Amino acid sequence: MIDTAKDHALGARRRWAVLAVCSTGLFLVGLDTTIVNAALPSIARDLRTGVRGIAWIVDAYTLVMASLLISAGAVADRVGRRRVFRVGLVLFGTSSILCAVAPTLGVLLAARIAQGAGAAMLSPVALAIVVGVFTAPAQRARAIGVWAAVFGVAMAAGPVVGGALVQSLGWRGVFWVNLPVIAVVLVLTALVVPESKAARVRRLDGRGQALLVIVVGGSVGVLLEGPWLGWASPATVIASAVVCAAMVAFVRLEGRRPEPLIDPGLFRRHRSPPLSSARSRCSSPSAPPCC
Repeated sequence: MIDTAKDHALGARRRWAVLAVCSTGLFLVGLDTTIVNAALPSIARDLRTGVRGIAWIVDAYTLVMASLLISAGAVADRVGRRRVFRVGLVLFGTSSILCAVAPTLGVLLAARIAQGAGAAMLSPVALAIVVGVFTAPAQRARAIGVWAAVFGVAMAAGPVVGGALVQSLGWRGVFWVNLPVIAVVLVLTALVVPESKAARVRRLDGRGQALLVIVVGGSVGVLLEGPWLGWASPATVIASAVVCAAMVAFVRLEGRRPEPLIDPGLFRRHRSPPLSSARSRCSSPSAPPCC
């Protein structure tokens, strides 16, 4: 016969272990957002690039991560969250190795793009795993608070950790440091993180995802390259037109889809009722307790 109290304690310990594993994966995502900043002068010197290349080293990671977050979560709901989380860890680790050994700026940028794709698999999937494990509202709120705080700490710690690594190991050390952490998280994921899927699977929106990548990536690309190419240059004008066309197509497409990638209704301004009518409702005998 199983001791109910002991079994409950073991379950609680496992839930917090899952939170620790997922938070560690999220910590890497946040850390790599800012840790590279401390290494940029050394990277620029070694790979012989300037402000233009440095900007892309930073933005290649964050752009891809931001563009793929929603789709990565939808895929995880469909094929399994733990599976996608582990794939994200492997991709993040592999691309970190490529970043560390990159001989040219082009290789480093390609590796940073792959690293951003891996990060997109870790962040929303980790939160979905945590929410699925913590079912009690109070514990779930506490767990989400811890999860969010870890990301903030990682963002703040990035420049400090990066500076120390650059001084001791050189700029390539800011990428090598990911590997032992990823190895530990991979092992712990296999041991403590349960597999889960969404009860109701959302449809994948491939066209919407492609348009979103064009809008986000194209907008930032125009802003970064415009000063160098010239705001009135043919390349800048054509790229701006493509971004605008993609934006219009994205809004129209998402407005017609039953399960849009981004619900356009979120951007509508909802009018609140006048204060006088709200007071009259609250003073009525049938007013709800919240009044």
